[in-house]
Amino acid sequence: MVSLPEELEAREAAARRRVEELQAEAAELALRMEKAREDLSRLEITRETVTKVLAELSAADMDVELVVSAEPERESEPHGAAVMMVPPWREGLVTTVLPDVYRDIMEVIADAPGPLQAKQIVPRIGLPATTGKIEGTRVKLKRLVERGWLDEDVPGRFGLARRGPGIDRSNSR
Repeated sequence: MVSLPEELEAREAAARRRVEELQAEAAELALRMEKAREDLSRLEITRETVTKVLAELSAADMDVELVVSAEPERESEPHGAAVMMVPPWREGLVTTVLPDVYRDIMEVIADAPGPLQAKQIVPRIGLPATTGKIEGTRVKLKRLVERGWLDEDVPGRFGLARRGPGIDRSNSR
């Protein structure tokens, strides 16, 4: 017959092994998650860059029709039109026209007491503070500056454009 203390020790050892196994699984999943997030970030940046280039090409030559074709000699129907993800700010434009991540960035900056750095914004929009996420967010911040939504008076510090984009401030202060 097994004594109670021996039975408890055996159960404790089994529980400890299970915890260690789960910790190892969690560590592996965390690594896989980080890689997947980095892949996603690269794809988002690539899509945004391609969209920006297409928008610039479209703006440069409004009369040229964009045609996507598998064979250059053959005419085909347009596959799609260039769409600018982040439109230039103009009077009356509100943040609801922005993609979700840009809207999140604008809300964080609107709620902040002063200009913020990309590394301060990343955790506030729910991303891990990794180099890839910080750099991806910095690219988005620079795009918002280029399009007139934000100002960057001090390099690397971003705040709302002084003329005040049409941000809905009902969630702020």
